[in-house]
Amino acid sequence: MADVSGRAVQARDVRGGVHFHGHGASHSSTPVPRQLPGDVRGFVNRTGEPEILSARVHDTGQSSEERSETAVHVIAGTAGVGKTALALRWAHRVRERFPDGQLYVDLQGYGPDLPMASGQVLERFLRAFGVPADAIPSDTDSRAALYRSFLAERRVLILLDNASTTAQVRPLLPGSADCAVVITSRDRLSGLVARDGAQRLTVRTLGPAEAVELLEYVTVRHRPQDDPQEVAELARLCGRLPLALRIAAERAVSRPHMPLDDLIQDLRDESALWDALATDDEEEADTVRSVFAWSYRALPQEAARLFRLLGLHPGRDFATGAAAALADLSERRARRTLDSLVDVHLLEQTGPDRYLFHDLLRSYAMDQVRDEEPLLRGHAPERLLLWYLRSAYRAGQALDSNLRRPEPDDLLTGSAQDRPSVFTDNTEAIRWFEVEGPNLMSAAEAAASHGLDGLTWRFPYVLRHFPTCHTFGQKWNTVLRLGLEAVRREHRPLTESDLEESLGIAHLQSNRPDDAIIHHGLALELRREAGDELGVAMSLNAVGLVHLRGHRLGEARDRFERSLASARVLEDRLWEGTALGNLVRCLLDAGHVEEAVGLADQALTLHRRTGNRMSEFACLTSLSAAWRELGRADRSLALTEQALEIAQELDHTVREGSRSSNSAGSTCCSGTWRTPCPPSTRRRACTAASPTTCARPRPSRAWARSTRCSNALTRP
Repeated sequence: MADVSGRAVQARDVRGGVHFHGHGASHSSTPVPRQLPGDVRGFVNRTGEPEILSARVHDTGQSSEERSETAVHVIAGTAGVGKTALALRWAHRVRERFPDGQLYVDLQGYGPDLPMASGQVLERFLRAFGVPADAIPSDTDSRAALYRSFLAERRVLILLDNASTTAQVRPLLPGSADCAVVITSRDRLSGLVARDGAQRLTVRTLGPAEAVELLEYVTVRHRPQDDPQEVAELARLCGRLPLALRIAAERAVSRPHMPLDDLIQDLRDESALWDALATDDEEEADTVRSVFAWSYRALPQEAARLFRLLGLHPGRDFATGAAAALADLSERRARRTLDSLVDVHLLEQTGPDRYLFHDLLRSYAMDQVRDEEPLLRGHAPERLLLWYLRSAYRAGQALDSNLRRPEPDDLLTGSAQDRPSVFTDNTEAIRWFEVEGPNLMSAAEAAASHGLDGLTWRFPYVLRHFPTCHTFGQKWNTVLRLGLEAVRREHRPLTESDLEESLGIAHLQSNRPDDAIIHHGLALELRREAGDELGVAMSLNAVGLVHLRGHRLGEARDRFERSLASARVLEDRLWEGTALGNLVRCLLDAGHVEEAVGLADQALTLHRRTGNRMSEFACLTSLSAAWRELGRADRSLALTEQALEIAQELDHTVREGSRSSNSAGSTCCSGTWRTPCPPSTRRRACTAASPTTCARPRPSRAWARSTRCSNALTRP
């Protein structure tokens, strides 16, 4: 094994004492996140602010000593003033100055949902750097410590969008002077300025000339020359707020032959609707409402109806299918209507069949649906929730999972007219969940708030098959707890046991083994009472995994052997293979390598017979490790390449990275590390670890091994 020296990345209070060491491990083996959303189109004016930001951020030629503190910048200003647009425009201009990555998160500080917790963001950022799930501490302070260690001596740009409080932001600040942080907020975040040395840049509404320039930029190619005084008056009525100006300009563009004075009079009339609600403190907000009302009331009937129904959607972004379900339209008709809302800047299109609400517009839509559709509100949300549930069910059917699957029923399958999403394979289902996961979690909570018990427990029962549910942290735990409460009210003990099992899995994946044991114990008790022999075998296996994580190998072996015996009596080959594979892992950890090899061959045969590709992957990993321990690097390498093929097939890139590092390790053990490793293996070992998937087979060890192997392979 290569000599290990240099700085160490350490996390305080991590269970098991996790330490990763390497020669600047970041640059050779860590993924480089590129998370910035797309650059802003049609960005005009605001020339001074980007220059101010650029002047404040450290020059790349400075030494670390000259950069004595992290550059932290707060872009503050009212809603709709263009804070995010400014931050993104600047970030794209300077991103090459931060070669180690750019991190981005929308902290959701001002929407109807709860703001993102710092711990959840830290987990997301750590996974972006390839840190496996079971190496991430469970508490926020320890996550922040590991995050700061990771950023030490790296040049990373961090964009924290839509922050609400100083407390939300502070754990996300790096300790490295080589990084830069840009925060957008409606709040001044004075605590960051006073305590953390942040510099504030306040973005105000545009000046009269700048506001006119923005209007003319949007309209110049689509309308005859307008009277300059009328353009200036339109800008004044919009409060010179960029969001309102763009909406008004699009309204003018859509009516190229209508005199601008007529449009101005319409806006004055709409403004009068808000006069009774206006206060000095709300002047800007009321200006925006006036522009929204002006645009909304000009919509065709179907577009106006869809706009207000979208206010019922539990998330900020959504797919065409979700909008179609809400409004009870065909997807083709919904897409056409959504595009008309994009045309007038009431929605933003972020990708194919993907749309986003500005939070102010979403709030306005919620007001309209409350006022105008009281009778339809009950049906539309249920249609939407069913669309999400049925789409998730179909995605789950495409996944490779050992968990007990739900029995199909009308709520899950629906009819052909329900139009849920369709999935052809595991990869497509995983990628869909990566996009829709936040909406699915919010939909599950919405089902509970509407008192829909049947949907409330079915959501977690379906979602638990997705391997990255635990990355939602406390939100996923909440969804599981709500599901448990609902299923108890419906008196379904077997389903209750399965959800208890999932809560136990979630706690183990969050490094809370004591809580995991409690919930697996509850599941085991329910299954014994119900005479569910297969469920008992599953629970014994789950308890064994908790003991294995805690390196209590005697207890782990006992549970795996009991689970294996039960599965054999039941002639359930799927769970026989699962328990056998976990027993192999336990034997390897205990040093019983030769015994493990014999059992691993049996497990591999069972996995292939049952078509369980995920477990086959894990078994190949264990068998590869065993042969490497026995000095047979050639066999180890061949098995690792087989595992890598499965990882690529399943699109599990964390596992692909682990297997690539295994391959590099086998090359080292065979004595060939002084000659070049195959480029494809080396490249995958360095870059394949991704934050998007679950890494079940001892990922922290694989990840650490990847760093060490990379160092060995790059030695002269």
